[in-house]
Amino acid sequence: MNAIEITASALESTGQMLSMFLSDLSDDDLLVCPVEGANHIAWQIGHLISAERMTVNNLPDVSYPVLTPEFETTHSRDSNSKQSKAGFLTKLQYLKMMEESRLATLTALRKLKDADLDKPTTGRLAAKAPTLGKLLLLCSNHTLMHMGQFSVVRRKLGKPVLF
Repeated sequence: MNAIEITASALESTGQMLSMFLSDLSDDDLLVCPVEGANHIAWQIGHLISAERMTVNNLPDVSYPVLTPEFETTHSRDSNSKQSKAGFLTKLQYLKMMEESRLATLTALRKLKDADLDKPTTGRLAAKAPTLGKLLLLCSNHTLMHMGQFSVVRRKLGKPVLF
């Protein structure tokens, strides 16, 4: 395996795990907040979709499907709707959008050479992820971190523990 394949594997596996964590949840389950003030899964998935585009904006030739301004506003970090139940999509819509976003990232990644992963990044995440490879792994880890939050909702709903 080379560095591109390892990075792609990390992104693929977190995408697959996200689908697994949602497989037995309903649309209503996605709107359950684990505790007062916490974000529900629907907001978190939308946030992941938006964040992936922002996180890997250093990735050459990446082409993401267009998000509506309403989607961006609803799922922004500054949104007041994080605990609301209004304006959110269905599980199938989120899964489709997440799959399309991740596929765009993987398609662009697979056009690179290993040496490209050492190229410096720019933007607000450059201090945390100074190379393109580290930025892509941050994207994968960000997904994984939110799945930990999904686990809390799953437990609240009485769903099986997956890991």
